[in-house]
Amino acid sequence: MLTRAGWALLGVSVGVILAGRVFGVTELFVAGAIGLVLPVAALVAVRSSALRLRVRRTLKPARVHAGDTTRIELAVANSGARRTPTLTLTDPVDGTRGAALTLAPLHSGSSARAAYRLPTTRRGLVHVGPLRVTLEDPFGLARRRAVAAPVLELTVLPHIDPLRLPKVGGDRDPHGVAVRMNEASARGEELLGLRPYVVGDDLRTVHWKASARTGDLIVRQVEQPNQDHTTVVLDTRRTSHTVESFERAVSAVASVASAAFGQRHMLRLLAADGTDTGMGTGLAHADGILEYLATVAASGQGSLRAAFDTLGRARRGGLVVVGMGRPTAHELDSLGRLARSGCTPVAVVCEEPRPRNAPVGVIVVDCIDRPLPEAWDEAFVRSRRRSLV
Repeated sequence: MLTRAGWALLGVSVGVILAGRVFGVTELFVAGAIGLVLPVAALVAVRSSALRLRVRRTLKPARVHAGDTTRIELAVANSGARRTPTLTLTDPVDGTRGAALTLAPLHSGSSARAAYRLPTTRRGLVHVGPLRVTLEDPFGLARRRAVAAPVLELTVLPHIDPLRLPKVGGDRDPHGVAVRMNEASARGEELLGLRPYVVGDDLRTVHWKASARTGDLIVRQVEQPNQDHTTVVLDTRRTSHTVESFERAVSAVASVASAAFGQRHMLRLLAADGTDTGMGTGLAHADGILEYLATVAASGQGSLRAAFDTLGRARRGGLVVVGMGRPTAHELDSLGRLARSGCTPVAVVCEEPRPRNAPVGVIVVDCIDRPLPEAWDEAFVRSRRRSLV
């Protein structure tokens, strides 16, 4: 296709030819004819150029937390018989102007590498590409574009703040739930179910009959007695949040989930939109929760009551952390009733108005205009002081 310069030259050339006809100046005819020929010749030249490129593009890493930077690496090889001209590589990126790289001529069989960094600001899926290669003639009158690499998908996980969770259960297995199955019944361990094998699982937990049926390794998931439990609940209702408070709530829930995984708690996520991951442990389980939090959006439907009722029926105890927007007194009262079943309920409030009087047993973390770690530590210090009075 012709560039703006090419179309402009065509228009000027036509005008010069008309002027030459009106005034009878031969030189104007010649100049106009040359002006007409140049864009056409440039268009033919770029269309006839045979480019044979092998392009490999990778994201390192393919998952980052909001605020972190990923690196996009390109490897381009010339598999054609001729040297390539100077090329421009353009990589569109969601929410940005993208990246543009100039590739110097490559001899036949040679290759080149390039890379650029992609900063992230918000969680979600970021589409990178498709990568396009652009060839222009030396005068910039015509160009040719082609797709050189497909779209890549970057997962931006929520921002994580470092937190230390209180100990609300008993001894933890240093290897998660990978324990001797022949000791499970003797020690009173509860079988939670079966799940696919994840690298790092103890092979002694493999359920061989289920593995034979499915063709993939299946392991038993068990729970140790008194093992710490953490349940995170996300209020996804649009009516409870602003855009900013919803992002704060998602980040808070992700931070608690990450801390629970690091401290080898049994972990569960519930959301007002009906999502329930069930209680589990291990890297795959934690990754699934973070993947959900990376793409979750506020919705017009949902209820926290259903999540609280589910926890009340479970009667497992442990830490229950709710990422909330504008909590109502009724919601805080419902959360406070969970304390009667042995839970330690925590309300992370992310939007005005602040609750004036929290029910007995509910720890309120006010992170409306404060960093989560600071508000978290202060809330638990205040709770310990109250318990000593």
